[in-house]
Amino acid sequence: MSINNIGLIGCGAMGSALARGMIGRGVVDPNEVYLYDLNEERKKTLASEVKANAASSLDDFIPLCKHVFIAVKPQDTEGLLYAVKPLVQPDQVFVSVAAGITINYIESCLFPGTKVIRLMPNTPCLIGEGAIVISTGESVTDDERKEVERLLKPLGLSIRLPENLMDAATGLSGTGPAYVYLFIETMIDAGVSVGIRRDVATKLVIQNVIGAAKMLDSNAQHPAELRNIVTSPAGTTSSALLILEEAGFRSCLIKAVREATKRSEELRLG
Repeated sequence: MSINNIGLIGCGAMGSALARGMIGRGVVDPNEVYLYDLNEERKKTLASEVKANAASSLDDFIPLCKHVFIAVKPQDTEGLLYAVKPLVQPDQVFVSVAAGITINYIESCLFPGTKVIRLMPNTPCLIGEGAIVISTGESVTDDERKEVERLLKPLGLSIRLPENLMDAATGLSGTGPAYVYLFIETMIDAGVSVGIRRDVATKLVIQNVIGAAKMLDSNAQHPAELRNIVTSPAGTTSSALLILEEAGFRSCLIKAVREATKRSEELRLG
């Protein structure tokens, strides 16, 4: 087995992001990447784009790979794992992005002691600005985890958490972009309601979000401190924030994250 070969099963949105990120940023040699998908056209299109190998069957590449990324839908994972089981090689690392599929469940479908890493990415990974939560099985060494983190670096920020917090990470980070998009959409509509053209409001709101996020990322100040800088006594910001507080903005958002976490728990397998 080559210590460099990577197998990627599933060429949908997240599988494509993995392939484009790892290859496009020069993290891996495209000749060492094998792509597989039941959708032949999707597989061949991605393979042609990133100059990787399009595998015709699981047997073609899994025995040759050190890392096998599983990027299929959760409902397709069990059947895939049992198909992969006869091909598993010693010291291979299986990396799953299937939502709700636990490490224990993957190990039970393969073999006890299989090296399994579970990821919870979010959609900004598609542009290299994502957040990826990583949990590792007991058989995975620190060096093996670090190597996977190196492969994932082009997709964005990687954060390690114990697997018992993976549902919480789903509710906060996996679902998080949707909260931000709704906030942005609402802010744009608010701008239009006070007389600003929609295209101009869109640019202003997006830049507000980008700028505020970068300010938080560039220093150690708490969000409340930066908010206080903007909030003058009896000014426009204080008046606006009062309305948000009275409407329960904070409590609604907290409830949303908690509800998404609860739903993730309900959908969990293993």
